[in-house]
Amino acid sequence: MSSNSPRQPVRDLRFYLTVPHACSYLEGREATTLFLDPQQSPGESVYDALTLLGFRRSGQHLYRPHCENCSACVSVRVPVEEFSPSRTQRKLRTRNADLSEHVRPATFDAEHYSLYAHYIRTRHRDGDMYPPSYDQYRTFLNLDQDYARLLELRLGDRLLAVSAFDQLQHGLSAIYTFFDPASQFDRRSLGTYAVLCLIERARRLGLPHVYLGYWIQESRKMAYKQNFRPLERLDGRHWRRLILD
Repeated sequence: MSSNSPRQPVRDLRFYLTVPHACSYLEGREATTLFLDPQQSPGESVYDALTLLGFRRSGQHLYRPHCENCSACVSVRVPVEEFSPSRTQRKLRTRNADLSEHVRPATFDAEHYSLYAHYIRTRHRDGDMYPPSYDQYRTFLNLDQDYARLLELRLGDRLLAVSAFDQLQHGLSAIYTFFDPASQFDRRSLGTYAVLCLIERARRLGLPHVYLGYWIQESRKMAYKQNFRPLERLDGRHWRRLILD
């Protein structure tokens, strides 16, 4: 299957556009979001096709930015076979060699939620997900679909990180990662390491891409994505190499 254009027809799907709302990434900007009709469950074939068109998943919803006067959100993905880890990323692999990986279905787990809540309260008190709650967590990261998975990173029995991702026909889609914010783990760069784990997992599965969502050049929170090179961007309906300075 080509991973540059969708084969599943999407013209018969229904979509809805939100009213303008405050942008979550760029201060002082307004955003609008295009959603797949929530009555149309994101089955795997539809999801595959829409991912190639820049859609992302949040809970049961598939969406993408649709802002009239702004194109700052750029869909990006890592071509797995061409990916070359930087010197820093190679060091991270060595530094985290003592961690074990476990992949589980995206179902609720109290240990996961406890880590998530601590992460949000510590690192994202100024964000849309504060304060954390059980309902918010379940709606965002739990989904009863075969493609929805959770990657655990553990140091012995201690849970250090959880990365939610989806396994699609043409790649893995990174949804969200949360981790232990204790300063003793800062050198592990667990968010970056989780992406490296997904790239390696895609390689083992023979999947050509890892989708990283939206890269915004002006957003400090999104800057880490440009460290995974080479990187491809969605330009209209085609994926092309992202040229970075």
